[in-house]
Amino acid sequence: MDKKIQITAIVGAVIFSIFVLTSPDDPIPLPDPNTSSKNESVIILAENLDKPRSIAVSFEKIFVTEQDGLIRIIENDILLDSPLATFRTADVFDGGLIGITTHPNFENNHFVYVFLTYEENGELWNKIIQITESNNKLQDAKTILDKIPGSSFTNGGFLKFGPDEKLYVGTGTVSDASHLPQDIDSLSGKILRINDDGTIPKDNPFDESPVYALGFRNPQGMTWDDDGNLYVAEFGPEKNDEINLILSGKNYGWPQVQCSGNESFEDAILCYDPSIEPGGILFYSGDTLNFEHPFILSSMRASNLYQLDFEEGLSSQKSILSGIGRVRDVVQGNDGSLYVITSNTDGKGFPDSTDDKLLRIIK
Repeated sequence: MDKKIQITAIVGAVIFSIFVLTSPDDPIPLPDPNTSSKNESVIILAENLDKPRSIAVSFEKIFVTEQDGLIRIIENDILLDSPLATFRTADVFDGGLIGITTHPNFENNHFVYVFLTYEENGELWNKIIQITESNNKLQDAKTILDKIPGSSFTNGGFLKFGPDEKLYVGTGTVSDASHLPQDIDSLSGKILRINDDGTIPKDNPFDESPVYALGFRNPQGMTWDDDGNLYVAEFGPEKNDEINLILSGKNYGWPQVQCSGNESFEDAILCYDPSIEPGGILFYSGDTLNFEHPFILSSMRASNLYQLDFEEGLSSQKSILSGIGRVRDVVQGNDGSLYVITSNTDGKGFPDSTDDKLLRIIK
């Protein structure tokens, strides 16, 4: 899919896009945004989402987290009025209700998992909650992992089930001055791997620990390729955003090193300077959309959805969706289409009267 799709032009995004590699193909014009709008490439499924953070798709249901504590449901392409659940979250700039994913056996057990920032006795923490959904209502909720150190700005918070049906979680550092990401006994600045009930897998690299890899600043997205390799995207401090190939038990260097250059730590496979603020990433495994490169990367600061090949590097990067402002997350649907959310109401963007949006790329 070599065409660039545009909805509305945002001046800051256009200026910034000079610094990143994009495809020069002519844009496809879209109709005025509304929930029934569509053309041959994109459908706008929902508007006026409030600081959406993450998407999970399971059959006919789409779940979206809103930072202030709501889980919204889109069913049969319609945004439901009533949220699945409303949680009390910490009122911090980059925390709250963040990540969401569904169980691999969701069709039978209806388990949904979320990552949530909360405050207790003046301290910020994160926890993972397992929700049981029934007919679009919350039937049960229980915490399966708690006391993940929290932050006002770098909580990470994205979670997905891997091909091994273990739950993987990216956690952020409490501050750029913190050395907790290098502390194997801390849950801060890590990739965690747990069972679906929160217990620790016996084959984790560190005995009786949920830690799978360490040395991260602010993980934002994760995906697996067809060979089972795990890739994670994370924010750097104003520059040096990273894409890393995650290996069990390895150290990725934060805060001692950024991107590469120290043989004591794993080198990033891609490093962005200036920053593009990567969000969700995806290895596209469907055959509905004809992409030239297999990896799909959402970008907030660069305001684009890209396709690229990690082995070929930045020279392979091409824009497939732009002009909608900050792009927060991307997931693949059961039919091979893509679902994308914008992030213009997060305090860094320039929202229009219909932001934020959930879109579906179908062609």
